[in-house]
Amino acid sequence: MSYQVLARKWRPRSFREMVGQTHVLKALINALDSQRLHHAYLFTGTRGVGKTTIARIIAKCLNCETGISSTPCGTCSVCREIDEGRFVDLIEVDAASRTKVEDTRELLDNVQYSPTRGRFKVYLIDEVHMLSTSSFNALLKTLEEPPPHVKFLLATTDPQKLPVTVLSRCLQFSLKNMPPERVVEHLSHVLSAENVPFEDDALWLLGRAADGSMRDAMSLTDQAIAFGEGKVLAADVRAMLGTLDHGQVYGVLHALIEGDARALIEAVRHLAEQGPDWNGVLAEMLNVLHRVAIAQALPDAVDNGQGDRERVLQLAQALPAEDVQFYYQMGLIGRRDLPLAPEPRGGFEMVLLRMLAFRPAGADDAPRVTLKPLGISQATADSRTNPVAGTAMPAPVVSAPAPAAAPVAPAPAMPVAAEPAAVAPDTSVVPAVSEAAPVADVPVADAPVAVVDTPEAAASLPP
Repeated sequence: MSYQVLARKWRPRSFREMVGQTHVLKALINALDSQRLHHAYLFTGTRGVGKTTIARIIAKCLNCETGISSTPCGTCSVCREIDEGRFVDLIEVDAASRTKVEDTRELLDNVQYSPTRGRFKVYLIDEVHMLSTSSFNALLKTLEEPPPHVKFLLATTDPQKLPVTVLSRCLQFSLKNMPPERVVEHLSHVLSAENVPFEDDALWLLGRAADGSMRDAMSLTDQAIAFGEGKVLAADVRAMLGTLDHGQVYGVLHALIEGDARALIEAVRHLAEQGPDWNGVLAEMLNVLHRVAIAQALPDAVDNGQGDRERVLQLAQALPAEDVQFYYQMGLIGRRDLPLAPEPRGGFEMVLLRMLAFRPAGADDAPRVTLKPLGISQATADSRTNPVAGTAMPAPVVSAPAPAAAPVAPAPAMPVAAEPAAVAPDTSVVPAVSEAAPVADVPVADAPVAVVDTPEAAASLPP
């Protein structure tokens, strides 16, 4: 007997065998049990989440010989023929290969005829968004008012490409991506039933690599079984997927935390020996930092999916929360700029060195480096230095120039103002001061200046 892949062998044949998608299953089960059946259903979602599987189960529920219900018997001739893909009243159409309007017209010419064996004639159109505009227009009228014995089940991965006229004629169900926890749970059940030895860490690697698709997870599991000679081990799965050992990622993070540039470059050198995808290395670092941030906010929420929960908790205690956020943001920016680097490894090293150079200075474990003098002149650094001569000015003149000039006596009582001709020739000593100009605006000369603040002092000046 030929081997049947796990994705086909373990395809659900009833609603109770479905994994996830409870928000869709609840609506369909209640509608079938209460006989509130719509004539057109639209299922959307990414690849491998159960769109076609749900459509086939609905066809089985509608045509089961025991009656319309959400629990088909699975043993009658109709249920067996649907499972085997040879039921005459279930017309499966691949819209990607039949995009022309002539194909749609040929399909709709047989809608008016009653079903041959079943209760309903079910049209399952997969990847319906691939139909042409003319095909959609030809389908609209029949899709809106089909004969009572016809049901339309549409499936697509790109609902944005469907005309609104089609969307308004269907009941829409959006299927969600499978979380890694649900994928790992299902893989554990399948491998236990298949008597295949496995490691939990390997299943978590497969669950994350599936990226929300249960079919991809089953296909990767088939590949892992073949790669591991009948076993699913973490080391084999990691080698098969080309993922990094998390120990090396933690080595980079520890060198970064300690502020050791030499250890940081050495860790990068060890990574380079494996020829990794440097963008993927940054992604792994961001995943670890994300889990560290979760551990700092809620330690109980950290999963042990990769067997490193204790390491994550230790990093959460060693790193300040602001450092975690800083490193995460720098990593995100580094992933964006990495394609612009002349060499991927050099770009990755620059991201790490940037993290090391701009880490928060207030951290307790930040490296203490004595800064070199920046060459700033004393005239700029010290406000008490004379900007012209480079000598220190007397403190009373500069520290409070305006308040000292406030109690100056009125100008008529001053001999300088009374006899301007006697003072005007000697402008190098005391410049002429008008009544409107304040004392603070008088420019400072290079030579020492005598401060005139009382009438007696003004009278003592030489003519």
